[in-house]
Amino acid sequence: MLEELGDFCTDALATHHCPSVSVAVAEHGEVVHAAAYGSADLATGRPATPGTAYGLASITKPVTATAVCLAADAGLLDLDAPVPGDYGGTAPTARQLLRHRGGFAAHYDWDYGDGGRRIDADRYAVLHREPGTAFEYANLGYRALGGLLERITGQELGAFVRQRIFEPLGLTDCRLGRTYPGPAPSAARHTIDGRLYPDYGCSHPGATLGWATASELALFAQSFDRLLKPETAEAMRDARPVNRHLGYGLGWCVSYGDGPLVLSHGGGGGGVAAMLVAVPERQLSVAVLTNSTGKAARDAVVRHVLSTLVPGWTDRHISPAPDDPVHPVTLPEAEWSGGIVTPEGEVPVALRIREGGRAELRLDGRSALAPALASAARDLGAEFAVQLPTADARVSSPLLGLELRLEKERLTGVARAFKSGDAEGLLGNLLSHPCALERC
Repeated sequence: MLEELGDFCTDALATHHCPSVSVAVAEHGEVVHAAAYGSADLATGRPATPGTAYGLASITKPVTATAVCLAADAGLLDLDAPVPGDYGGTAPTARQLLRHRGGFAAHYDWDYGDGGRRIDADRYAVLHREPGTAFEYANLGYRALGGLLERITGQELGAFVRQRIFEPLGLTDCRLGRTYPGPAPSAARHTIDGRLYPDYGCSHPGATLGWATASELALFAQSFDRLLKPETAEAMRDARPVNRHLGYGLGWCVSYGDGPLVLSHGGGGGGVAAMLVAVPERQLSVAVLTNSTGKAARDAVVRHVLSTLVPGWTDRHISPAPDDPVHPVTLPEAEWSGGIVTPEGEVPVALRIREGGRAELRLDGRSALAPALASAARDLGAEFAVQLPTADARVSSPLLGLELRLEKERLTGVARAFKSGDAEGLLGNLLSHPCALERC
């Protein structure tokens, strides 16, 4: 596998139009293979090397989760105590937030440093469901945990992580923050069609803004639990199901079923697609990092490496996709009206279920048609080419998605303002809002 990896990665980069990939394999605490292919910066032609640091996106979450567990071991916080804050309901615990069961909805926002309007994430940090119930992947939960760590330690999150995790483990090239300060060179982040991203930040750094070389990231996956009490390290693997093959523990996806236990986490964002996988009983870990928003090259390399190194490997060992197949809507043709609750006030909306499984949305004097689908989780799901008329949505969220359930003649759920990818411009924001409609 190692002999042919170069040719495979070169072909994958060309096939999927990805600038570069860095791959590291570690066994028994040692890096046994590290290589990089392609360009770390398309504008200059600078080649990627094994010493190039990449953005990690959501692989930052296992790092922040380790920091939270370290603070718990030190007696600075209780994983099962409510996390202070004004959530508009029962406060979630740190353990619930780590598992993405704190009640927050999906959210991300980006600050590209262009002087434009920045999203105040406090206005979206409200609960959409009772803590401890359903799983919903929530950057806002890790934002709350990062804020908690800063309050109880008196340190900026990146400094605490560096001093309490990276330095004790000898990981000199790992950082958490808006920009990568070195010492290693960093890979420039690119759109799916090869345009350069500026340095950017967000309101949820503890969920998103990690940096590392592939080699040091692979070593982190083998060594983070050495910093923790044995019972705390074991608790990180105590996962609640996401689908039939995978659960989410404290910062890690954890496999179920036949074969060895697998810990993993993926990352995706503006100019970043990354994956970290560990097989503890083999003392094996693999990191694959790319500098493009597109995930296809990352996925191809991960599949190639892991299927060779781990007998019986399949994608289900690391895929958090829910077991929730869609089907045509079964709602009757009818009219519904109500509102979307935004930080700027309620926005009136009307919905009509039409013949042929289509939905018509009327909002702010505009109308849009879209296919409507259903699943076990929702009775209606649809995405409309219409913009929510709020200042936040107008920044970079031109589309609107509805995910609603029928209960007692009411459709309730969430309306999400979003942008589809970065084929035009840069990655936009994802903003979730409560939505309720009554049958007319």
